[in-house]
Amino acid sequence: MTTIAKAGNSGKRSDCEVTISVTGNEHNEIFLRSKVMTLYGKSIQRLLENILLFYDLHGLRIEIDDQGALEWVIAARTEAALRQLFALNKAYMPVSAHPVITATDKDRDRVSRLYLPGNSPWLMLNAAIHKPDGIILDLEDSVAPGKKAEAAVLVRNALLSLDFMGAEKMVRINQLPLGFNDLDMVMAAVPQLILLPKCEKATQVHQTMQHIDMLRAKHRIEQPIWLMPIIESALGVQHAFEIAKASPAVVGLAIGLEDYTADLGVQRTPQGLESLYACSAIVNACKAVGIQANDAVFADVMDAEGLKANIIRSKMLGFEGMGCIHPRQIALIHKGYAPEEAEIEKAAKIVTAFEEAVANGHGVVALGSKMVDLPVVKRAQKIMATAKARGLLVKTEDNGNK
Repeated sequence: MTTIAKAGNSGKRSDCEVTISVTGNEHNEIFLRSKVMTLYGKSIQRLLENILLFYDLHGLRIEIDDQGALEWVIAARTEAALRQLFALNKAYMPVSAHPVITATDKDRDRVSRLYLPGNSPWLMLNAAIHKPDGIILDLEDSVAPGKKAEAAVLVRNALLSLDFMGAEKMVRINQLPLGFNDLDMVMAAVPQLILLPKCEKATQVHQTMQHIDMLRAKHRIEQPIWLMPIIESALGVQHAFEIAKASPAVVGLAIGLEDYTADLGVQRTPQGLESLYACSAIVNACKAVGIQANDAVFADVMDAEGLKANIIRSKMLGFEGMGCIHPRQIALIHKGYAPEEAEIEKAAKIVTAFEEAVANGHGVVALGSKMVDLPVVKRAQKIMATAKARGLLVKTEDNGNK
């Protein structure tokens, strides 16, 4: 039997390291070292006592090295350490100041998706102020193998406790079957979208959605939980269309080019010729099904010009957004994928013609001498909605009034 367990990160700001050992004594012992001892020492002590009372555990020695961690972080680290020692049958989820549980639309903007390592609370705290469309709490590649279980507990508490400021709450789980364990932990906190890495077959989508639906029923979750498979291999590219249409919950596909080029045995280049087929195949699959196509991350966070050039190529291929690994990339991504002024002006004319046709009871939409199909109208409406959301309509409207 294991008699000692650790969780957390020592010496990291806004985090703590918890060490728990089994003493066999009648009472629990708590030893706290904290940089905020004077202000919050007593409240941290009460939190730990409440957790032990919640689980009805005795005979433990708890040592905490705290670097200013918030309550939800301390609770997650303590629970993760306890789970290494005991088979806990319930979760300790602290009351949050931001327990916002809302649904998101299937076709909402996902132009920028910010990846955050799932075991690094100091990176999570202020991420939303940079206004990404989605925040991805990552349990896969950014988390060391020995830390994945405790990271899942932390991510669950983060989903409940952080203010996402309107950004979609996303979690990238691990590759199946390990990803099922991640879902078991985080689903009670109701993430809005799950990213499924290294997806190669439609059956993986089916299995994931069956597990999600089972957990939705267990936790009485009414809102939809969306899914974004990530294609990262030659086999996944070949099955992209089947994956895209595998479930109504699939909102889009993303491509992971580092793993894809490794699978091909080639180097990833700025020109992207080695991945042109894969990118085109994924975009085509998404457009055929009517979901979003999402490009890979641009790894060099200091190369703004390289990112701009990458976005131009990406948009030309038909991608609608991309992942990012640093907040400084978000504004460039939003600007790069935003509709240009000429696109907005054309879209405005199409939408106006459509609204006039509807108002006059006409079943056909005409712009000048040309008929406008309904899919074109829908695309124009989407461009206008995006332009409005990004604050791009003022200039066009002003120009039209002059």
